[in-house]
Amino acid sequence: MADKKYKIAIIGSGPGGYTAALRAGQLGADTVLIEKEALGGTCLNWGCIPTKAFVRSAEVFADIQNAEDFGIKVENAELDFSAVVKRKDKIVKRLVRGVDHLLGKKNIDRIDGRASFIAQNKIQIEKEAETIEIEADNIIIATGSETASLPIPGADLDDILDSRSALDLDELPESMIIVGGGIIGMEFAFIFRNFGVDVTVVEYLDQLVSGVDSEIASELNRSARRRRISVKTSAEVKEIKKQADAFEVVYQQKGKEKTAAAEKVLMAVGRRPYTDGLSLENAGVNLSEKRRAVQVNKKMETNVPGIYAVGDVTDKILLAHVASHQGVIAVENIMGMDKKMDYQAVPGAIFTSPEIGTVGLSEEEAKEKGIDYEVGSFPFAASGKVMAMGEREGKIKLITEKESDKIIGAALIGIEASDLISELTLAVNLGLTAENLRETIHAHPTTAEVVHEAALALADGSLNA
Repeated sequence: MADKKYKIAIIGSGPGGYTAALRAGQLGADTVLIEKEALGGTCLNWGCIPTKAFVRSAEVFADIQNAEDFGIKVENAELDFSAVVKRKDKIVKRLVRGVDHLLGKKNIDRIDGRASFIAQNKIQIEKEAETIEIEADNIIIATGSETASLPIPGADLDDILDSRSALDLDELPESMIIVGGGIIGMEFAFIFRNFGVDVTVVEYLDQLVSGVDSEIASELNRSARRRRISVKTSAEVKEIKKQADAFEVVYQQKGKEKTAAAEKVLMAVGRRPYTDGLSLENAGVNLSEKRRAVQVNKKMETNVPGIYAVGDVTDKILLAHVASHQGVIAVENIMGMDKKMDYQAVPGAIFTSPEIGTVGLSEEEAKEKGIDYEVGSFPFAASGKVMAMGEREGKIKLITEKESDKIIGAALIGIEASDLISELTLAVNLGLTAENLRETIHAHPTTAEVVHEAALALADGSLNA
């Protein structure tokens, strides 16, 4: 492959990169995909997929603990954490093999190595035994993101976990402090608590999962406390100390200095764009000043003709499905189509217990924009299907523009929220109205009926609450 010229070269094989490669293959473009570490990137190997494997194992174990509520007696159930890890690894390997197979079917060349720019259309790739150069008419940067850090004294101590190393623990700790109550932190909080770990979350802001509708975040806080997760909001971590057999976290809350101790500390303070070693200056690609993200327009073009960027490295919305869509948009523009990204209807799914789904504007955002809006809500506890599944927690909120009745946002917390959000994403994307939802028959008994009831609440009121 040395000195070969391609139509498209893609740097990074996460969801943005490999999806772009698959679309390029569909459209007949001579394409190469370059990866420095593992096919599938963070999402498949150390993010979305392995954490959801953990989520499911944790849910099953929690359900077994409550089996008597369903008329089933289970005695002496034990968690085999090594088996949980093996299951996670098996799922990851199967999916990675699947992606590799698909790339092969689309005749995508693969190069394992670290890529850097030599010039606008030339890349150098450092492999284990050699360094090669390739040329490409178009290059897509899809290098993703890396774990962020904060300048907290002691945050770099040995044995402090991040979202990657937490998935490779040999055994469960008895206790854990999670620094950061965002999406990553709270998903891990519920995972480890359901596994039986004593969990404390220390969050700098006054709300968990910032950016999510405040009522939904408050419901999540209550759910965490019901499961005996200790939540410390408005708490700034000042220092992390290593004791003989534990860590001590010093934090300030409401003007008072406090401490918490645990066997393990997990840093979950977000992610940042990854551009290290790309030598983007050789191609003249512009980066943002604050986060060092690759700057792109809605066609995923950088300031340099023929160079595109997709996924977390653009710092738009750090979600795998956004990266995948951006990858498709970039390739289609390369192939002569005129496509643009539209971020108004991007679904968010948070795999806590219960799950959270969001799309469009939150109530706070609608208020900030000066929109005359209405809210329709419905409690999950009033759903027959939810009750039959042994759940009661949760609620749904639909937000409409008052004059047009168009659905401009939705947020829900409850069982299967990550699936229910798809209908509402379609509604926001197509500009559907609450009346459209009211006139749509929803199957009974299903969790989707909460969507219908929330739409009814925007008219004459819900029928079943």
